[in-house]
Amino acid sequence: MHKPALTSGILLAGLAVVIGAFGAHSLKPHLTPEQLNTFDKGVQYQFYHAFALIASGILFQFIPVRQVKLSATFFLLGVLLFSGSLYALTMLKMKGEVGLGGVGIITPVGGVCFIVGWLLLLLAVLKKR
Repeated sequence: MHKPALTSGILLAGLAVVIGAFGAHSLKPHLTPEQLNTFDKGVQYQFYHAFALIASGILFQFIPVRQVKLSATFFLLGVLLFSGSLYALTMLKMKGEVGLGGVGIITPVGGVCFIVGWLLLLLAVLKKR
């Protein structure tokens, strides 16, 4: 078991429920459909990768290699960068902020982190005899 991956995944999954409910009940009246879709995409990917973190934590018990731990790190970074930037973009757009301060460029970096995490997990499984 890799406890940091498990606890991070569980916390992020629970937080995704809270953030999703906040978006659906508190933000929805203030957002355009496009902004709501952006916010929901952040919640969706947060959920997917919270479960990926939990899976990584469990998988480490059976395949205790560095790539599994690294995959968890990249999943966590991906959630922070990808989902976090989508939440920030939504809030900035809702407030009418112009320019958005380059926040949008962070989203693809988070997406790359997700891809790297999945590739590392694949390498770990392929490494197992």
